[in-house]
Amino acid sequence: MHASVRSPASRLLLSLSLAACTGTAIAADRLIVDLGQDTGPFHGGASGSLYGLYDARLPSPNLVEGMGLRSVATKAQDGLQHPGADALEVIRSLATGSGGETYIYMTDIHRGFPYRWTQGDCAQSVAHYLDEIARQVEQVKALPAQYRQHVVFVPFNEPEGNMFAKAAVPGHAGPDSCNGVDWRSDPSAYFDAWDRAWRRIHAILPDARIAGPNTSILFDQDKGFLQHALRAGTLPDVVTWHELTDPASLSRSVARFRGWEQELFAGTALAGRHLPINIDEYAFNYHTSVPGQIVQWAAAIEAAKVDADLAYWNIDGNLSDSAVQANRGNGQWWLLNAYAAMRGMHTVAVTPPHPGQDDSLQAVAAFDPQQLQARVLFGGSSGPATLSLTRIPNASFGERVRVVVREIPWTGQLGDAAAPRLIADVQVPVVAGRIDLDFGRGALPTLSAESAYSLVVMPGMHGGPAQPPALRWQQRYEAEDAAHHGSGYERRGPEGSPQALDRFFTSGRYAVGGFASARDVRLDFAIKVPQDGLYDLRILANSFNQDPLVATLGPTNVFVRVDGDAASEREVMLPLGYKPVVWDHADLRIALAAGRHVLSIASASADDRRHTHGNALIDRITLSLPDPAADTQVYEAELATLAGGAQARYDRDDVSGAGAVALPAGASATFWVYAPQEGLAPLSVDLATPGALSVAVNGQALQFPVQAVFLMGGLNKIVVGGSAGRPLLDRLRVGSGAVLGPRYEAEQADIAGSAHRTQATLASGGAAVTGIGGEPGNGNTLTFDAVMVERAGPYMLTLRYANDEQSKASHYNPDPLARIGRIRVNGAPPILATFPHSFHHNNWWELSVPVALHAGRNRIQISGEEVPDADGVHYISQRAPDILLRSRYAPDIDWIAVTPLQADAAPSAPR
Repeated sequence: MHASVRSPASRLLLSLSLAACTGTAIAADRLIVDLGQDTGPFHGGASGSLYGLYDARLPSPNLVEGMGLRSVATKAQDGLQHPGADALEVIRSLATGSGGETYIYMTDIHRGFPYRWTQGDCAQSVAHYLDEIARQVEQVKALPAQYRQHVVFVPFNEPEGNMFAKAAVPGHAGPDSCNGVDWRSDPSAYFDAWDRAWRRIHAILPDARIAGPNTSILFDQDKGFLQHALRAGTLPDVVTWHELTDPASLSRSVARFRGWEQELFAGTALAGRHLPINIDEYAFNYHTSVPGQIVQWAAAIEAAKVDADLAYWNIDGNLSDSAVQANRGNGQWWLLNAYAAMRGMHTVAVTPPHPGQDDSLQAVAAFDPQQLQARVLFGGSSGPATLSLTRIPNASFGERVRVVVREIPWTGQLGDAAAPRLIADVQVPVVAGRIDLDFGRGALPTLSAESAYSLVVMPGMHGGPAQPPALRWQQRYEAEDAAHHGSGYERRGPEGSPQALDRFFTSGRYAVGGFASARDVRLDFAIKVPQDGLYDLRILANSFNQDPLVATLGPTNVFVRVDGDAASEREVMLPLGYKPVVWDHADLRIALAAGRHVLSIASASADDRRHTHGNALIDRITLSLPDPAADTQVYEAELATLAGGAQARYDRDDVSGAGAVALPAGASATFWVYAPQEGLAPLSVDLATPGALSVAVNGQALQFPVQAVFLMGGLNKIVVGGSAGRPLLDRLRVGSGAVLGPRYEAEQADIAGSAHRTQATLASGGAAVTGIGGEPGNGNTLTFDAVMVERAGPYMLTLRYANDEQSKASHYNPDPLARIGRIRVNGAPPILATFPHSFHHNNWWELSVPVALHAGRNRIQISGEEVPDADGVHYISQRAPDILLRSRYAPDIDWIAVTPLQADAAPSAPR
């Protein structure tokens, strides 16, 4: 990291054609944002997740805080429903990381869905369940108040399909119903159980908050529930139900419920009040991970000022298809990060072109008159559109505004995403308090329905040169449209759509299979590129990790070549996924001359000596020509999260971007910085005026200034703090490349007990160590006895690992397990690190953990054993020996590396 004072620079003024100001709009769709119509404080309710956290460490605190996670619905502590997501193991991290609330699904103490819960007749079953509820409340009661206040109890979940459902037809599987009667036709048993649960909880914890009825949709009968609870004095503190179809339905349901409140609360002490609402399961497979879909949900949720949790259709601990690995985010995560950036602002009125219509252009907009910023998140349609901002305060913004637009692309359910890419940085004249931004004309590209877009408007009378767009050119090519050869070709689909919400979003709705062992297939993409250069090729693909053809070697290999030239050929490993049609990406850089080419992806090498092993689908490819300047990431201070009296200023010309930020003592600017790989990376802190600063990276304070810092692969939280001198912070710059310290191969370390070396084709050196861990107190360990460093201090320990442990699913969720490594450094108490499932024992990921090392020789030992229940004594494997819910093992280890947290010299040998 390098501190420097910015010298004056000439400003580049980019003009933007404003067709609407001079006459005719160019697009049929017009979205209007009225900065003069305040709709209330920003709520942030769309940032919620069902089963989104696995434990206190997975996903990383950066992902939790960075998306402003407001609520998580999760299972009862030590429950049998799924591996991980135990309530007491996530409450602290959520409350500390984002101030969010934990909704405990008390029913999920049981296995199965529908739940297997009955114990005798209906009365006996309810009595037994109330005892289970009481034990859960006692657990929460023992928590410190600072965490207990963030808990909401959910005593019943979808009762109409579970505990109080219609009995199954004889001879057929069905719900384990209390009395065989659907509560919607006769609610007496359910209402009695609800009242008794409500009173039992409050008898133990008088200030407890309780949520319900938690039905699968908002039924007409939910009004009867509200009437009963009001009359019985057992009203829920938070009203919950599920919305899994579309945003417009959510909006209608909230309006309907608010009407019931107005009617039923009239003449009572609650007259005029609104109960908090949490739609604690929303969206379906077609929606999740897709920014252009989730932005429509966010618009509806924010307009209603309710909380909502993305549904759990797939794997837990990944923020409902937002998180990738332990510390990376996909496009959905970055959308919610941009959404969370509106915290502290007030939302303003948005008029979409098609109100209440799904799969159309929708938006969330907010305005901060103190920081002089308007922010808009929008998306949901393809093609040209006009975004109009009206009633822009001329006195504070001036006659010209600076508009920064970034695209948040879809990267697949499992695809790591870089920070939203800049597509326009323009200065626009304000005419009669209004600007019209025409997408599909001039500096602004047409919209893509799968993407969302982030727009920030700031004063534009001063500021530095505009940044160029991150990409000079980009083109997508659908696999199903490519010419194909060979007998193995398979066209698969159609996949997800508004009419098939249970299926996964897939580009073009079709994909191509046949890239499999003993199969013959080749796709030829006819491409045309505008100039000579190095192009980024992204292959959106998947290998189902449970496919028998994938079981032996893991990721599926294919061969990429240009114009049939064997010299251009690259062998590429296509990524793994937890279901047959979920998408990740493989990336490579290729040299292309201007003009037409044929880019081939084949199941055999050009000389036919090497062949595909495995089984993969390909959705599409994308070719991009990056701007060389984009190799250095720039994070403008005025766009950071400002706190403690930090103030954006737009009155200087010797800065980058629109302005800079004054940082008095106690003030801070927080940046969410992306790194493609683990390691030391160049970091510069640029100042417009000199002054003392503090800098922390991922919670670790740095000595200032330095040249390079360790960045974790994925998301990094960098906080710059101010001082009494009120330095003016201009920006952060992050250079390309990452450097790790010396590696230590696992197979060359001390391997004890039943831990052992194993062959692994994709491990470094072809070998790794597995079987680390076992019964409590086991000696099956991996020890690195001679880890050498020059200086004592903070380091980052990077582990390359694999984890393929998976429980047998009870229903549609695959149920992979995370493994916990116990890392003991120089005999100190162990550091726990949670390693997410990598989908195969030959699929290797990296995870970094902060450690303190002595100068000279250090000893690092890795072990594993099952984590006990909340009481610290019992184990879930003893209570449920036939259900795999907690792993006894640490992950398989390929190698470790130790790298200083910071360095005084810029990295010289990037990975």
